[in-house]
Amino acid sequence: MMCNINKALNEKMGFIMKKRILALAMACVLSFSLCGCLDDLDEYDEYVEDSEDGEYEDKDYEDTSSAGQGGASIIKGLSMSVNDSDGQLVITRENVAEAEKPDDNTWTIFVYLCGTDLESDDGCGTGDFDEMLAAASSENVRFVVQTGGTNEWNMDVDSEKFQRFVVQNGDMELVDEQPLAGMGTTDSLSSFISWGVENYGSEHIGLVLWNHGGGSITGVCFDEMYDNDSLDLTEVDNALYNNLQANGRKFDFIGFDACLMGTVEMANILASYADYMYGSEEMEPGGGWNYTSIGDFLAENSDANGEELGKAVCDSYLQTCIEQDDSDIATLSVIDLSKVDNLLVSFNTFAKNMYDSSQDEATRAEIVRGIEEVDNFGGNNKSEGYTNMVDMGGIVSSAASYADGAEAVTKAIDDAVIYSVSGSTHEGASGLSMYYPLAIQGSNELAMFGKISISPYYLSFVDRQGHGAVTSQAEEEYDDESWFDDEGEWCGAESSDDEYWSYIDEYEQTGESSYITFEQEPDINDEGVFCFKLDDNGYNNASSVSALVYEDVGDDTYIEMGETIDIDADWDTGEFRDAFDGYWLSLPDGQNLAMYIAEITDDYLVYTSPILLNGEETNLRMKRDFDSGEVTVEGAWAGISDDGCASRDIVKIQDGDKITPVFYSYTMDGEDAGAYEGDEFTVSGDIEITYDVMFAGDYLYGFCIDDIYGDYYMTDFVGFNISEDGEITFN
Repeated sequence: MMCNINKALNEKMGFIMKKRILALAMACVLSFSLCGCLDDLDEYDEYVEDSEDGEYEDKDYEDTSSAGQGGASIIKGLSMSVNDSDGQLVITRENVAEAEKPDDNTWTIFVYLCGTDLESDDGCGTGDFDEMLAAASSENVRFVVQTGGTNEWNMDVDSEKFQRFVVQNGDMELVDEQPLAGMGTTDSLSSFISWGVENYGSEHIGLVLWNHGGGSITGVCFDEMYDNDSLDLTEVDNALYNNLQANGRKFDFIGFDACLMGTVEMANILASYADYMYGSEEMEPGGGWNYTSIGDFLAENSDANGEELGKAVCDSYLQTCIEQDDSDIATLSVIDLSKVDNLLVSFNTFAKNMYDSSQDEATRAEIVRGIEEVDNFGGNNKSEGYTNMVDMGGIVSSAASYADGAEAVTKAIDDAVIYSVSGSTHEGASGLSMYYPLAIQGSNELAMFGKISISPYYLSFVDRQGHGAVTSQAEEEYDDESWFDDEGEWCGAESSDDEYWSYIDEYEQTGESSYITFEQEPDINDEGVFCFKLDDNGYNNASSVSALVYEDVGDDTYIEMGETIDIDADWDTGEFRDAFDGYWLSLPDGQNLAMYIAEITDDYLVYTSPILLNGEETNLRMKRDFDSGEVTVEGAWAGISDDGCASRDIVKIQDGDKITPVFYSYTMDGEDAGAYEGDEFTVSGDIEITYDVMFAGDYLYGFCIDDIYGDYYMTDFVGFNISEDGEITFN
């Protein structure tokens, strides 16, 4: 249950706002008087257990690696140790003599095309085949594609088999068939790569993993015919290792025509198998890469290297996003994988300093608050779900005041990210993301992180946060010695042991965090303002403050309107006051929408709101410009599935679409009352969202204070009324 607010605009607008928000806050309101007193939380646990939104559902990530135990050593062909004198990371990668290759300026791009709903619902795979066929003819360029992973193709492809095609010179030839299997397995990927390199090797070879992505924890290529099973990072590692051993060939590039896979954990794995990585930190629109432009570029520049091709891929991708009016969230980067080891070494040194300095509780709170303000990707809010992928450069920058070595890491990131493109939403993105648990979703998530973490000190930082959540004694109970042997080397035996991380399953959010304490208790003061003041302990353990609003719709039912940014916050003194003006987002027919924060910058806020669009559950994304006050609709995005799979399409709202607002709702005694639906609204022309005074009626308002370990403190709620003329009166 998250209830965070981000401090990004504190100085400019006098409030703070966090990208994470209270998830199902009203579930803890099991009884309240007119002033909103909260007491019993028993029903919250039952609600979370029955939740279908995936936010707290633990996921199983099968470890198929046969490599050695411990930390990043579970990655094949790679060993990591820590110098016992200075804590510096020492990296050794297994060298395999590369097989002889032709010297004829030829390119083969292997595409592992897991069609899933992108094909069965929208024909995106078929569209990319058409793009390959439309590319300029050249004897030096070909695409070799394996199909699978979808219930139905929109072209002459058999969904009941693995089929392999060669696309070249405007022709598409079926060259091989295999029995159907799940595309989210090591064997399936390994078989395609080994077969392809053996039969269609050329001077230059590239590999594209095509499908949905979920980031470093859930991976890529979710197969809808096999329960949405995906390739996690260890499975990708195993498949690539098998190819390197069998064929002795590294790829010129490995790229992801998929969401959220531009991660440093992925780059660490690929550094053993390719020269360059192409990946997006953020979601990719459904159109994805432009294969006509890629083929045309190589037809004209068959002697291009991976860096030059990568720039062409990025530029054509961004141009396609612009043409499709999807460019705001777009990101794509080219990573020089030869620079990754230097990046890991510098980051580990920085992470050690960050870990050491965060022994002080006040510093630890400042670091966590800073990290949680950083640009993140793939939703990370109640309405859309969590990926826990955060910009790597942003993490380093946010903690730079508290840990030496930030400049070295920033330079190493700049050296590794040799080219990148981005839209307006992520102009400051560094080009690489990394895992940070904005909302831990169970021990299996942390177990996967333990296998792929790039630094023992960063791993310990995250682990200590987890222990702090469970024990309420972060420093007294935490012991990091299990990560290191007697000689100071990173053995990490515990990190690769799924049982180790089971401690997080003991964690239970209470809504009454013992870390949050007050000098002045939350109450309405003599001026009629709802406010509170944290004491030193509370300040040193608070990560954010949000305000939640609920509407009384009668019949003993309260609906969650979402969060408001109208808080006067003074982080210097620890004082917080409500500054609610009653303004809310509304459809053209006047219906208020549930309102959650998806993105915040100095110039605008992006809100997300659960809706039914033509009867289908999704989220409406809206951007409010601070200077003009104008609200524009970006479209509808389904968010993150229970499997950790990010939807690619932000669907544009069309004339005639039917929108029904959806709200979380609860009874007075805290029972989940199910989804509460507003009235259906039919779009006519361009949809206009207003930001104006809410409907007249009775409401509740309360503060939620997140601690830095994931629990929160929910204050009493106060009642207020909005009259027909927009006047607000607090009870």
